[in-house]
Amino acid sequence: MSKRILYVEDNFQNKRLVRKVLVARGYTVLEADDGQTGIDIAVAEIPDLILMDINIPGIDGIEATRIIKSYEQTTHIPIIALTANAMRGDRERFLAAGCDNYLPKPISTSDLLEVVQAYLGEA
Repeated sequence: MSKRILYVEDNFQNKRLVRKVLVARGYTVLEADDGQTGIDIAVAEIPDLILMDINIPGIDGIEATRIIKSYEQTTHIPIIALTANAMRGDRERFLAAGCDNYLPKPISTSDLLEVVQAYLGEA
């Protein structure tokens, strides 16, 4: 069974790129367009990894991460923040919210695959 990755992202082009890269490597990609849907899918599906955009509609990625990490059944799921926010202190803020790592946008496909494989034990 392939590893399942939830990608919470509201930008169509970003979703298409990440989906294409991950599906080509044999991963199953679940998608959510906003924070609440991401939380709902995470709880219902218990994916192996979550890629979380920070600037998403409704509940932002930081709050969605906090909520997901607060549930016993989802606290173990690694969450990687993907965002164009590259200000000083952002990485620390994302990690403090419960994210396990951070990748800046625009996304480097090689960096994305390296991080995904590392967290899924496939490096």
